[in-house]
Amino acid sequence: MKTSLLPVLLSSLLLAAPLALRAASSEDHRVEKAIASSYTFRTTLDNNVKVDVDDGVATLTGKVRDDEQSRVAEDTAADFPGVSRVVNKIRISDETKPGSDEWIALKIRSRLLVKSNVSLSSTKVDVRNGTVYLSGTADNTAQKDLTEEYVKDIDGVRSVKNDIQVVEPGSNVRHDYTTGEKIDDSSITAQVKYELFSHRSTSALKTKVTTHDGRVMISGDADSDAEKDLVTKLAKSVRGVESVDNDMVVRK
Repeated sequence: MKTSLLPVLLSSLLLAAPLALRAASSEDHRVEKAIASSYTFRTTLDNNVKVDVDDGVATLTGKVRDDEQSRVAEDTAADFPGVSRVVNKIRISDETKPGSDEWIALKIRSRLLVKSNVSLSSTKVDVRNGTVYLSGTADNTAQKDLTEEYVKDIDGVRSVKNDIQVVEPGSNVRHDYTTGEKIDDSSITAQVKYELFSHRSTSALKTKVTTHDGRVMISGDADSDAEKDLVTKLAKSVRGVESVDNDMVVRK
């Protein structure tokens, strides 16, 4: 008398299903934790955006200052291995009026957080009627001047008064820099993409950006050699970037 294998197979499937679900849930939790621990979510967004990953779909919630932060959050999450899709439910805060002094100050602080060779923690920012007053300390004149150049590039800034004090390393003045902090590749990729997107002289939609161990690789089309050089310069300005390989093709 032959014994049917169907009950045995069904029993095996029923036993395996919970194990598969637990494995999937564990992977989602790992990805979720990695995104939440990223430089973008932890530092740039100050933990104001929450992430929930279910079956590879990352849902973002919370409130941010503007579309810039929302875009960077979405791009960062989308770049993580294990994320198949991002659902962006982030709300834009209406507490600060675009173009106001407070809005400009927040934009400046968020820019200095992601720019290399400058330090937000040692730079004080005050904005009055569109004029930005910078104070604090810098290691050298180049760092002082670079901070001013980044500030001038912010929308709404009318002028900059730079009173940052240059203090040579080894002095008794305490610095609180975070430039040595390891920044994850997904945060770097998102910030490079935003730099290109926000600069009108680059074809951001034609550009592909990937990052591995701080090494940024760029491909796509450029309208000119000048645009390709600008893309490289913008990518190098992002905090955490170790090197840039620009393989863009100039379409003449």
